[in-house]
Amino acid sequence: MRIAVPLLQGKFSEHFGGAESFAFYTVDEASRTVGERLTGAPPEHGRGVFPMWLRQQGATVVLAGGMGPRAVDILAQHGIRVLLGIRGDDPDAVVQAYLNGTLEAGGEPCHEHGFHDCGHDHGQGHAGGRGGCHEG
Repeated sequence: MRIAVPLLQGKFSEHFGGAESFAFYTVDEASRTVGERLTGAPPEHGRGVFPMWLRQQGATVVLAGGMGPRAVDILAQHGIRVLLGIRGDDPDAVVQAYLNGTLEAGGEPCHEHGFHDCGHDHGQGHAGGRGGCHEG
């Protein structure tokens, strides 16, 4: 199993589409332990780019705060399981909670801009460019 976690300035990024990089955790499924952690910078963000790139990196699970429904669908088409509604700063702790079965998830895909149930304010707080939990 290979878990992908979006990062912003080295910390867990709740905004999938705003990630500067991703941490990839190679996990031994039998022991549920991390064997290797690598970090990689994705290509420039655009519609559908992150999901395809994550699949090329071997990701099988993505842990994210918010993500657009199209990105969720593309990831699912590539056999990648998505858990949304994740919160936290430390990506290692987020992954360990997932492995321990204690990770709280349950968010829904982001459907529009403005404040909504994925917990992100897409209005005044975002600069243009790579921010937001839009289409991935």
